[in-house]
Amino acid sequence: MKRVHLAVREPVRLSSEVYGTVSFGWVDMVRGIARERAILTATIELLGEIGYPALTMDAVAQRARASKQTIYRRWSGKPALVKAALDAHDAGYVTDIPNTGTLRGDLLAGLTVMCAQVDDRYVTMITGLIHAMRTDAELAAALRAHVADEDLGPFQTIVERAKARGEVAAGTSPERVHQVAEGQIIRRMFLGEPLDHDFLADLVDNLLTPLLTLTSPTDEGQR
Repeated sequence: MKRVHLAVREPVRLSSEVYGTVSFGWVDMVRGIARERAILTATIELLGEIGYPALTMDAVAQRARASKQTIYRRWSGKPALVKAALDAHDAGYVTDIPNTGTLRGDLLAGLTVMCAQVDDRYVTMITGLIHAMRTDAELAAALRAHVADEDLGPFQTIVERAKARGEVAAGTSPERVHQVAEGQIIRRMFLGEPLDHDFLADLVDNLLTPLLTLTSPTDEGQR
């Protein structure tokens, strides 16, 4: 009978060159994330300062200290860049919403965070985008996709928490309260009225909470 000799392999050892490659790859990834964040932040800042029509890729590149080639490698043009910047901006403040333990508390906290974004620059940005989308079909499509994404607003998170606590029905959607809240805030913003605690408490108690907790006859029939 033949004896079978098993070869014992040496542990795989990465050479210093391979370690260097891995290290440089990680550094490049971190730098890429930081560069993308700088570009998106610069886009939001410039939209608030000069508006969409005056926004150029050159201005974004200069503000972000990046090259135009870097921007165009990631985004096809101004509409795509603006959507990405708005997505990142909204996603950032949504993560700041505290869990207060109640639906009312979460709604007030979420609206407070939302309204903290509203200043003169925000008004300049929004009015410029609304005007520009009337004549720019690509921008209009990008903005509609942004607005329709419930994950970018605070209400998806708030409603999911309320469902888990049993404060709202399992099938409750955040879409309607999102529309009502934004509509009321934008109206008040254009009227130049304060987005203060009294306004937010009234909005939560008399509009948003009833929308989320009142059950229609159709809903009762489905239970």
